[in-house]
Amino acid sequence: MANREKNKKTLLELVKLPENSCCADCGAADPDWASCTLGIFVCLNCSGTHRNLPTISRIKSIRLDFWDDDLVQYMKSNGNRPAKYFYEKFVPVFYYQPQPYDCEVLREQWIRAKYERTEFTEEKRERPYTAGVYEGMLWKKGKDNGQFLERKFVLSVHDFTLKYYKEDESKGPKATISVKNLNATFQPEKIGHAHGLQITYSVDDHTRNLFVYHKNGLEIVNWFNAIRAIRYAYLKTAFPTASDADLKPWITRSYLKEGYMEKTGPLQREPFKKRWFILDSLDRKLLYFKTQL
Repeated sequence: MANREKNKKTLLELVKLPENSCCADCGAADPDWASCTLGIFVCLNCSGTHRNLPTISRIKSIRLDFWDDDLVQYMKSNGNRPAKYFYEKFVPVFYYQPQPYDCEVLREQWIRAKYERTEFTEEKRERPYTAGVYEGMLWKKGKDNGQFLERKFVLSVHDFTLKYYKEDESKGPKATISVKNLNATFQPEKIGHAHGLQITYSVDDHTRNLFVYHKNGLEIVNWFNAIRAIRYAYLKTAFPTASDADLKPWITRSYLKEGYMEKTGPLQREPFKKRWFILDSLDRKLLYFKTQL
């Protein structure tokens, strides 16, 4: 019969090892959960996604649940390091790997990509976001009425552009956006949709934003990584001698700080007005807009 206290002590010792002390999926410190089928230690947030993969991953608490001797031995024989080597062996440089503070859709699709679709176990596997052209329909916030309308988007590595079209595609693209200064970041709370993506770009020294989403989580994350793929290709062309480590922070980035502040005009006689500010630490810019959208 399994010794409950002994097995719990063994698991707590295993999770303190450097290779197991952070979540296998998002890197959060001190994971309290484990997948006894994959042999990895994960945090509470990531364990929720694993529970939605019952044929692949079986989740147990390392502190509260009962563990049989054979499962504890399996955890001892595996762990986060060998799992990372197998499931993340061929992750593209540009593919975004979620951090503990990232939104749910990024974490969910990263976990599904690794264990359900096994996207990174083969070196030359075809992936939709690595194609030279990525196109599809996204729901885009309208400029005038604020409603989200379905629009066709086309991302092309051949001319490093992102284009979107209105209903009549024969009239050509509504906008052609260079990826040179393009950034994309998930903003579910701001946009009001769990899959909300903010695309920021520059036109004639003015900063503009597109707010889009897709109803399917896999599709919006594919769009995000397709944008990152084309940004990486552009950076490799623009800075051929730079290393991947140097380029990676510039592919896309989250903003350091966002929120409302009150500002007055340049003459300092105007009344203070509420404006949405964005601090972009990497680009060393402070931007403000009338509203958050």
